[in-house]
Amino acid sequence: MSGANAVERFVLAPAAADPAAVAVVDAATGSSFTRADVAAGSARVAATLQRLGVQPEQRVMLCLSDSVAFLFWFWGVMRIGAVPVPVSTMLTEADHRFLLQDSRAVGLVVSPPFEGTAGAAASDQPFLRWQMSDTDELDAESGASPMFPSTDDDIAFWLYTSGTTGFPKGAMHRHVDLGCCTDAYARGVLGMGPGDVAYSVAKLFFAYGLGNGGYFPAGTGAVAVLNPARPVPEEVAEHVARHQATLFFGVPTFYAGLLASDVADDAFASVRLAVSAGEPLPAELHRRVGERFRMEVLDGLGTTEVAHIFLSNRPGRSVPGTTGTPVEGYDLELRDGQGLPVPDGEPGALFVAGESVTVGYWNRTARNREALVGRFMATGDTYRREADGSYVCLGRTDDMLKVGGMWVSPTEVEACILELDEVLQAAVVGMVDSDGLTKPKAFVVASGTGVEDLAARVQSHVRAGLAPYKYPRQVEVVAELPTTATGKVKRYLLRDGAGPDAAS
Repeated sequence: MSGANAVERFVLAPAAADPAAVAVVDAATGSSFTRADVAAGSARVAATLQRLGVQPEQRVMLCLSDSVAFLFWFWGVMRIGAVPVPVSTMLTEADHRFLLQDSRAVGLVVSPPFEGTAGAAASDQPFLRWQMSDTDELDAESGASPMFPSTDDDIAFWLYTSGTTGFPKGAMHRHVDLGCCTDAYARGVLGMGPGDVAYSVAKLFFAYGLGNGGYFPAGTGAVAVLNPARPVPEEVAEHVARHQATLFFGVPTFYAGLLASDVADDAFASVRLAVSAGEPLPAELHRRVGERFRMEVLDGLGTTEVAHIFLSNRPGRSVPGTTGTPVEGYDLELRDGQGLPVPDGEPGALFVAGESVTVGYWNRTARNREALVGRFMATGDTYRREADGSYVCLGRTDDMLKVGGMWVSPTEVEACILELDEVLQAAVVGMVDSDGLTKPKAFVVASGTGVEDLAARVQSHVRAGLAPYKYPRQVEVVAELPTTATGKVKRYLLRDGAGPDAAS
């Protein structure tokens, strides 16, 4: 809806049209919330924020579990013209401290399980004025002033991404981006509507999950089933069956876990379409999931910078090993190192253009000039387009890893490993496991003798110092690392299995 605050379309209009319609269900408890409940909750948040003195365009950081409270805060912050900044609940205190400083958030809202990380990061913050729990009492909704009159260019929300540099960057999105993604993908590809029940393994703080369980159901009349806990295959399958989910959103790592579980083959009988995104879905994993659980999986590509999926397989035409074709409203180009188009069948760097592409990264001028080229944005992925117009992913254009849908910076993991006195050098690359998924592997050079349990110590140290998904699943102790004449590690030799003995 052009020229309007997104809360009008996604919260107020649905509540006015059918206030008693169920909007959100808590997967664990079964508690349900109507569209009128969501509208009232966002109004109470808006009233609370105005009492606290929050102004339009100021940021409020949200470190919240997947629950109706997340939606109250997301829409409530946006309602007054301020900017919600959902962040990962999986990060460390140091990570959250950086995000608070970088975003200059004036407020922080934290769910109780994350008070020891995000909550602890709130101390000595120069811009932060207040901190709340999502369980705290909110003001009466009557205290909320009229909706902030947003325009097409007003920023609605930020999402942080590590991207290709390894440093978190705040991708800024407008109010119109929410409607663009909903119309193009939720309606256009999935045909999502009032008869659907959506269940997402990806959490709401992800761009992927925010659409799946947040604004897609709100904008199409579907019901969102939210699971505040960590997704465990057996529990997820029980939730899907109990609530009769019709649309299921997962990531390749979860689908691999599902295949390794004892979940009944008919557990997903209610699902009419399943979606995979976050990282490429290996062809064999794609086939095995479809065969065992008898559900069609649509592999797709989206980025934080585009807000959701812009390249996707289509219902009835899902081809394992491909990412499908462009979603309507998005233009894709494959370019060589000189920025020129490459022919079909040849690899090229993927660029995307479309209404929902970020307006830019907060305070990252150099990165903006690299990533944004006219109306196109560099995704950092390398693809090949087939003669039939479908796209095949060939991997990242750089050394960044995507593990379980989360970016992992090899340099960050290496720096953590090198904190150990027993390690002289370290190099981290992505290695493909038996399920065809990318996981971190570390090659380390010991600084002395006594390396019998060094691999285990490296894993333990990284687990303790960084977010859990970043630890190397394999650690190989080597005599030396392959390097160039200038001392740079030849990562491609480690990735390709040539190992440290390869010629330099």
